[in-house]
Amino acid sequence: MLENFSEIRVETPVDKIIKQIRSLISSGQLAPGDRLPAERKLAEKLAVSRSNIRDAIQKLEFYGILKTLPQSGTVVAGIGITALEGLITDVLKLEKSDFSSLVETRVILEVNAAELAAERRTPEDIIELNKALAAYEKKVRAGKQAVEEDLLFHLKIAEASKNAVLKSLMLIITPDIVNNFIQYKVCDDNSELKVYHEHEQILEHIINRDSEAAAKAMRAHLHEVTAFSKSKNILR
Repeated sequence: MLENFSEIRVETPVDKIIKQIRSLISSGQLAPGDRLPAERKLAEKLAVSRSNIRDAIQKLEFYGILKTLPQSGTVVAGIGITALEGLITDVLKLEKSDFSSLVETRVILEVNAAELAAERRTPEDIIELNKALAAYEKKVRAGKQAVEEDLLFHLKIAEASKNAVLKSLMLIITPDIVNNFIQYKVCDDNSELKVYHEHEQILEHIINRDSEAAAKAMRAHLHEVTAFSKSKNILR
């Protein structure tokens, strides 16, 4: 019986700000290239702190929905990925029974991304991957969840694959999968450190240009989320 209950998630001010902005984009009230009001004005209008506004904008930038341009402020990014990302979110809300299909797609994309990254990576890619790995380790050792840092590491692998379409597809489906996984699974310090060491192994294979080993390590790394998606579908 307990399995039929789901965790109740209390929305933070940042969550509510993000929801409003995404709603305005999906409804067409905010179009690509439109500029958002200044942080101060938004904070006054929404009755929240400027730090809440800043955090929401940073998260939406991370997912490619907004972008900040020098001397131009924060604007809505291209509609392609933004629209699709919104559609994927709606699908996850309405058809959670198909969650495993999204995870299967992620595995296909990420395994191939790791393989291609090992073949095509540049010295600059290795620098960026090391930075992303260090950011993840810092959060984990501080006892904090590192969802965005985890995702960033995987996206840097996709960038190193030199396949822009593959990266775009990952950007669409991965954030909701990762957040869903974190929401329903209790992640302790040991499991977070395990993920860190798995990241280390994947990066080592990419550095050594061992495409077969990189793909195999990525598949093993995603085994847990794959098993989780199957069990989640069964429970529902």
